[in-house]
Amino acid sequence: MQTPHSSHTRPRPLTSRRTLLAFIGASVVAGPVIASQMTSATAAPLRAGGLDDPAKKEIAMKLVCSAENSSLNWKNYYRYIEDIDDGRGYTAGIIGFCSGTGDMLDLVELYTQRKPGNVLAKYLPALREVDGTDSHEGLDPTFTRDWEKAAEDPAFQKAQNDERDRVYFNPAVKQGKADGIGVLGQFCYYDAIVMHGDGSDSTSFRNIRKRALRSAKTPAQGGDEVTYLNAFLDARVWAMKQEAAHEDTSRVDTAQRVFLKKRNLNLDTPLEWKVYGDPYRIG
Repeated sequence: MQTPHSSHTRPRPLTSRRTLLAFIGASVVAGPVIASQMTSATAAPLRAGGLDDPAKKEIAMKLVCSAENSSLNWKNYYRYIEDIDDGRGYTAGIIGFCSGTGDMLDLVELYTQRKPGNVLAKYLPALREVDGTDSHEGLDPTFTRDWEKAAEDPAFQKAQNDERDRVYFNPAVKQGKADGIGVLGQFCYYDAIVMHGDGSDSTSFRNIRKRALRSAKTPAQGGDEVTYLNAFLDARVWAMKQEAAHEDTSRVDTAQRVFLKKRNLNLDTPLEWKVYGDPYRIG
């Protein structure tokens, strides 16, 4: 398998992904907390359509995959797993679940709840021990092989989809709708939360959004959508440049900005963009 560009472009703070869930408890879904803490959903108009429309969601998966894996075939990456030497242990699956950031543990726990005795269940004690570290202790030498075997199971594929939605996709879309932004804006939020997580650190999604709000209002606050999204992407680029590994900001500059400059706020096809200089098209 081709090593994804993300191996050198998107390290996330170890606490980003789990800070919120650890604070509120694993039984609480992240989406409502983000909306309640970051904006008043009651005052925000909701759009009829959104990134959660199945056709638009498929576009979002392809766009993220182009940046994360240099491919549009996102479903090929259920079986992906490697240590990309970013201090997060193993990175795996369709959204880069990490053994060091806890979302891999959440995923395997969900899979095991649904299918006890699965091939990954025996690694749960080890995953709990390595959470917050880059250690492979208790995982090697068979974990990667068993991950790839599990990835052939539709139940594990569904678990990956569901955790991606619960932790990343749904909170991004919920916040986007509360802010009154359309499909493109909701995708900008999703891509940001995938890369940066939503913890308390200065480069997390919620703090990127707060930085944007210093210079522009959301449509829900009476602001112009294009102006606000430009401010959000400016803040996103700032966050990316805080780490040397994020120096290449083409997933914003030659992808999201391209759509925004064309005022394609609904991500209508055809779409043409570049990431890391590679061209992509969705017809």
